[in-house]
Amino acid sequence: MNSIVLESAGVEIPPVDGTGTAKTILRPLSVTLNEQRIAVIGANGSGKSTMLRLLNGLVLPSAGTVRVNGLDTRTHGAAVRRSVGFVFTDPLSQLVMPTPLEDVELSLRRLKLSKRERRDRAESILAAYGLSHLAESSVYELSGGERQLTALAAVLAVDPSILVLDEPSTLLDLRNTKLLHERLAGLPQQVVMSTHDLDLAAACERGLVIDDARIAFDGPASAAVDWYRESVG
Repeated sequence: MNSIVLESAGVEIPPVDGTGTAKTILRPLSVTLNEQRIAVIGANGSGKSTMLRLLNGLVLPSAGTVRVNGLDTRTHGAAVRRSVGFVFTDPLSQLVMPTPLEDVELSLRRLKLSKRERRDRAESILAAYGLSHLAESSVYELSGGERQLTALAAVLAVDPSILVLDEPSTLLDLRNTKLLHERLAGLPQQVVMSTHDLDLAAACERGLVIDDARIAFDGPASAAVDWYRESVG
Protein backbone atom coordinates (compact mmCIF):
# COMPACT_ATOMS: atom_id res chain seq x y z
CA MET A 1 0.00 0.00 0.00
CA ASN A 2 1.23 3.48 -0.87
CA SER A 3 1.49 6.15 1.79
CA ILE A 4 1.53 9.90 1.16
CA VAL A 5 2.17 11.93 4.29
CA LEU A 6 2.02 15.72 4.57
CA GLU A 7 3.21 17.10 7.90
CA SER A 8 2.48 20.79 8.46
CA ALA A 9 3.13 21.27 4.75
CA GLY A 10 2.32 24.74 3.49
CA VAL A 11 3.21 26.93 0.53
CA GLU A 12 3.87 30.66 0.53
CA ILE A 13 5.15 32.99 -2.18
CA PRO A 14 7.52 35.65 -0.89
CA PRO A 15 6.93 39.27 -1.95
CA VAL A 16 8.63 40.09 -5.24
CA ASP A 17 10.47 43.13 -3.97
CA GLY A 18 11.47 41.51 -0.69
CA THR A 19 9.18 43.74 1.37
CA GLY A 20 5.66 43.27 2.62
CA THR A 21 4.08 39.95 3.50
CA ALA A 22 4.26 36.59 1.76
CA LYS A 23 1.19 35.32 -0.09
CA THR A 24 -0.25 32.11 1.34
CA ILE A 25 -1.10 29.59 -1.39
CA LEU A 26 -1.69 26.62 0.91
CA ARG A 27 -1.95 26.84 4.68
CA PRO A 28 0.14 24.26 6.61
CA LEU A 29 -1.76 20.99 6.65
CA SER A 30 -1.15 17.52 8.02
CA VAL A 31 -2.81 14.57 6.34
CA THR A 32 -2.04 10.96 5.40
CA LEU A 33 -3.39 9.64 2.10
CA ASN A 34 -3.58 5.83 1.94
CA GLU A 35 -6.85 5.15 0.12
CA GLN A 36 -6.86 3.79 -3.42
CA ARG A 37 -9.08 6.56 -4.85
CA ILE A 38 -8.99 10.09 -3.40
CA ALA A 39 -10.81 13.13 -4.77
CA VAL A 40 -9.79 16.71 -4.02
CA ILE A 41 -12.56 19.22 -4.71
CA GLY A 42 -13.10 22.94 -4.22
CA ALA A 43 -13.37 26.24 -6.01
CA ASN A 44 -10.83 27.53 -8.50
CA GLY A 45 -7.97 29.21 -6.68
CA SER A 46 -8.64 27.39 -3.42
CA GLY A 47 -5.28 25.60 -3.39
CA LYS A 48 -6.19 22.22 -4.92
CA SER A 49 -3.58 22.27 -7.67
CA THR A 50 -0.87 23.41 -5.29
CA MET A 51 -1.65 20.53 -2.95
CA LEU A 52 -1.44 18.03 -5.81
CA ARG A 53 1.87 19.46 -7.01
CA LEU A 54 3.30 18.89 -3.54
CA LEU A 55 2.72 15.16 -3.95
CA ASN A 56 5.44 14.62 -6.55
CA GLY A 57 7.74 17.53 -5.83
CA LEU A 58 6.59 19.83 -8.64
CA VAL A 59 6.12 22.29 -5.78
CA LEU A 60 8.17 22.08 -2.60
CA PRO A 61 6.65 23.09 0.73
CA SER A 62 7.72 26.41 2.20
CA ALA A 63 7.23 24.79 5.59
CA GLY A 64 6.79 21.23 6.76
CA THR A 65 7.45 18.04 4.81
CA VAL A 66 5.88 15.80 2.19
CA ARG A 67 6.86 12.14 2.10
CA VAL A 68 5.81 9.55 -0.45
CA ASN A 69 6.41 5.97 0.68
CA GLY A 70 8.95 7.34 3.14
CA LEU A 71 10.80 9.54 0.62
CA ASP A 72 10.98 13.28 1.27
CA THR A 73 10.07 15.24 -1.88
CA ARG A 74 12.68 17.84 -0.97
CA THR A 75 15.65 15.47 -0.77
CA HIS A 76 14.51 12.58 -2.98
CA GLY A 77 12.58 14.42 -5.69
CA ALA A 78 13.74 12.31 -8.61
CA ALA A 79 12.88 9.05 -6.86
CA VAL A 80 9.46 10.39 -5.86
CA ARG A 81 8.69 11.42 -9.44
CA ARG A 82 9.54 7.93 -10.64
CA SER A 83 6.78 6.53 -8.47
CA VAL A 84 4.26 9.39 -8.82
CA GLY A 85 2.92 10.08 -12.31
CA PHE A 86 1.30 13.49 -12.86
CA VAL A 87 -1.33 14.35 -15.49
CA PHE A 88 -1.99 18.05 -16.03
CA THR A 89 -5.31 19.71 -16.79
CA ASP A 90 -4.20 20.64 -20.31
CA PRO A 91 -2.47 17.65 -21.93
CA LEU A 92 -0.66 19.91 -24.40
CA SER A 93 1.41 21.16 -21.48
CA GLN A 94 3.04 17.72 -21.22
CA LEU A 95 2.81 16.23 -24.71
CA VAL A 96 6.21 17.39 -25.92
CA MET A 97 6.70 15.17 -28.97
CA PRO A 98 5.01 15.58 -32.36
CA THR A 99 2.98 12.34 -32.24
CA PRO A 100 1.42 10.07 -29.59
CA LEU A 101 3.78 7.25 -30.54
CA GLU A 102 6.85 9.41 -30.06
CA ASP A 103 5.56 10.79 -26.78
CA VAL A 104 5.02 7.35 -25.27
CA GLU A 105 8.42 6.25 -26.59
CA LEU A 106 9.97 9.24 -24.83
CA SER A 107 8.44 8.18 -21.53
CA LEU A 108 9.85 4.69 -22.00
CA ARG A 109 13.44 5.88 -22.38
CA ARG A 110 13.99 5.74 -18.64
CA LEU A 111 13.49 1.94 -18.82
CA LYS A 112 16.66 1.60 -20.93
CA LEU A 113 14.98 -0.49 -23.62
CA SER A 114 16.31 -0.86 -27.15
CA LYS A 115 14.78 1.38 -29.82
CA ARG A 116 12.82 -1.57 -31.21
CA GLU A 117 11.59 -2.57 -27.77
CA ARG A 118 10.46 0.98 -27.06
CA ARG A 119 8.57 1.14 -30.32
CA ASP A 120 6.86 -2.20 -29.72
CA ARG A 121 5.97 -1.30 -26.14
CA ALA A 122 4.65 2.13 -27.16
CA GLU A 123 2.47 0.61 -29.89
CA SER A 124 1.08 -1.91 -27.40
CA ILE A 125 0.29 0.81 -24.85
CA LEU A 126 -1.50 2.98 -27.41
CA ALA A 127 -3.49 -0.04 -28.57
CA ALA A 128 -4.63 -0.64 -24.99
CA TYR A 129 -6.05 2.89 -24.94
CA GLY A 130 -7.70 2.59 -28.33
CA LEU A 131 -5.25 5.05 -29.86
CA SER A 132 -3.45 2.87 -32.42
CA HIS A 133 -5.07 4.65 -35.35
CA LEU A 134 -3.72 7.97 -34.04
CA ALA A 135 -0.20 6.78 -33.22
CA GLU A 136 1.46 8.88 -35.92
CA SER A 137 -0.98 11.77 -36.02
CA SER A 138 0.05 15.22 -34.89
CA VAL A 139 -0.95 15.81 -31.27
CA TYR A 140 -2.41 19.13 -32.46
CA GLU A 141 -4.89 17.24 -34.65
CA LEU A 142 -6.25 15.19 -31.75
CA SER A 143 -9.44 16.01 -29.88
CA GLY A 144 -9.25 17.04 -26.23
CA GLY A 145 -10.22 13.54 -25.15
CA GLU A 146 -7.64 11.91 -27.40
CA ARG A 147 -4.93 14.20 -26.07
CA GLN A 148 -5.90 13.47 -22.48
CA LEU A 149 -5.83 9.72 -23.10
CA THR A 150 -2.45 10.09 -24.82
CA ALA A 151 -1.06 12.01 -21.84
CA LEU A 152 -2.45 9.37 -19.49
CA ALA A 153 -0.94 6.57 -21.57
CA ALA A 154 2.46 8.29 -21.62
CA VAL A 155 2.47 8.76 -17.85
CA LEU A 156 1.34 5.20 -17.15
CA ALA A 157 3.81 3.72 -19.64
CA VAL A 158 6.47 3.55 -16.92
CA ASP A 159 4.04 2.03 -14.41
CA PRO A 160 4.12 4.52 -11.52
CA SER A 161 2.57 3.27 -8.29
CA ILE A 162 0.66 6.53 -7.75
CA LEU A 163 -1.21 8.62 -10.32
CA VAL A 164 -2.03 12.27 -9.63
CA LEU A 165 -4.43 14.08 -11.96
CA ASP A 166 -5.20 17.79 -11.91
CA GLU A 167 -8.77 18.29 -13.16
CA PRO A 168 -8.45 15.65 -15.90
CA SER A 169 -11.97 16.04 -17.33
CA THR A 170 -12.08 19.84 -17.59
CA LEU A 171 -11.49 19.91 -21.37
CA LEU A 172 -13.52 16.80 -22.20
CA ASP A 173 -16.97 16.36 -23.69
CA LEU A 174 -19.49 13.96 -22.16
CA ARG A 175 -18.38 10.95 -24.23
CA ASN A 176 -14.71 11.36 -23.40
CA THR A 177 -15.48 12.11 -19.75
CA LYS A 178 -17.30 8.77 -19.56
CA LEU A 179 -14.33 7.05 -21.20
CA LEU A 180 -11.95 8.68 -18.71
CA HIS A 181 -14.12 7.48 -15.81
CA GLU A 182 -13.89 3.93 -17.13
CA ARG A 183 -10.12 4.08 -17.63
CA LEU A 184 -9.45 5.44 -14.16
CA ALA A 185 -11.75 2.91 -12.50
CA GLY A 186 -9.75 0.04 -13.97
CA LEU A 187 -6.27 1.22 -12.96
CA PRO A 188 -4.28 -0.64 -10.29
CA GLN A 189 -2.50 2.57 -9.23
CA GLN A 190 -3.46 4.69 -6.25
CA VAL A 191 -5.22 7.69 -7.80
CA VAL A 192 -5.38 11.18 -6.30
CA MET A 193 -7.23 13.73 -8.41
CA SER A 194 -8.67 17.21 -8.23
CA THR A 195 -11.89 17.57 -10.15
CA HIS A 196 -15.00 19.69 -10.66
CA ASP A 197 -16.78 16.54 -11.86
CA LEU A 198 -18.69 15.72 -8.68
CA ASP A 199 -19.90 12.38 -10.03
CA LEU A 200 -16.30 11.36 -10.60
CA ALA A 201 -15.38 12.62 -7.13
CA ALA A 202 -18.25 10.78 -5.44
CA ALA A 203 -17.08 7.48 -6.96
CA CYS A 204 -13.83 7.72 -4.97
CA GLU A 205 -13.27 6.34 -1.48
CA ARG A 206 -12.19 9.56 0.21
CA GLY A 207 -12.83 13.22 -0.48
CA LEU A 208 -11.00 16.34 0.60
CA VAL A 209 -12.62 19.74 0.19
CA ILE A 210 -10.09 22.56 -0.12
CA ASP A 211 -11.35 26.03 0.76
CA ASP A 212 -9.38 29.19 1.46
CA ALA A 213 -6.07 27.29 1.13
CA ARG A 214 -6.95 24.72 3.79
CA ILE A 215 -8.73 21.40 4.18
CA ALA A 216 -12.30 22.31 5.10
CA PHE A 217 -13.68 18.75 5.00
CA ASP A 218 -12.09 15.30 4.97
CA GLY A 219 -14.14 12.13 4.87
CA PRO A 220 -15.93 9.64 2.63
CA ALA A 221 -16.07 11.01 -0.91
CA SER A 222 -19.85 11.06 -1.14
CA ALA A 223 -20.04 13.00 2.14
CA ALA A 224 -17.39 15.41 0.88
CA VAL A 225 -19.42 16.08 -2.26
CA ASP A 226 -22.57 16.67 -0.19
CA TRP A 227 -20.68 19.04 2.12
CA TYR A 228 -19.27 20.95 -0.84
CA ARG A 229 -22.66 21.26 -2.52
CA GLU A 230 -24.17 22.66 0.68
CA SER A 231 -21.27 25.04 1.26
CA VAL A 232 -21.72 26.71 -2.13
CA GLY A 233 -25.47 26.26 -2.11
